[in-house]
Amino acid sequence: MLELIQSFKEKLLKIIFLIFYASSFGKFGKKSSICFPFKINGAKFISIGNKVYINEGAWLLVLKNNEVSSKIEIGNGTYIGRYSHIVSVKEVVIGKNVLISDKVYISDNLHEYKDIEVPIKSQKIIYKSSVSIGENTWLGENTCVIGASVGKHCVIGANSVVTSNIPDYSIAVGSPAKVIKRYNHDSKEWKKC
Repeated sequence: MLELIQSFKEKLLKIIFLIFYASSFGKFGKKSSICFPFKINGAKFISIGNKVYINEGAWLLVLKNNEVSSKIEIGNGTYIGRYSHIVSVKEVVIGKNVLISDKVYISDNLHEYKDIEVPIKSQKIIYKSSVSIGENTWLGENTCVIGASVGKHCVIGANSVVTSNIPDYSIAVGSPAKVIKRYNHDSKEWKKC
């Protein structure tokens, strides 16, 4: 009985979302869903593909900058874990079938901190670099990607901090994240670097 009530509640929340929120996005694909509770800022600058699942507690934020157009794009079949936070002042693009674990932070910007006379929270937000996450990539739990890109079919280990680009078919871990394995297409196996 409890499972039936939970299933009904989930379906009801999905209908409420589709009626009241989905049309506010730049694009909201078929069979996509965002679980309650969530926080969305700048929805008209966010495009979500088909069959995207965004778990509870997610925060998607596009800080509109008058100088450039800002966006977040999430590709078809992507899964975004609980309490993940994605922020864009210019461009964050997540490819198809990406697996984003719980509590992942993805951002193309950071807080300025140079003026020690002004609290960091009061200093401006500065653009670092566009972010792209390649298709079929997996970002482990608590990973941070800040102003860097991750190639396709990569694995980023839990608790890693990605601040420089990671090439396709790589496994990277650490803070800052370093590539420890690459896929060798000739031998068809992952090789240590």
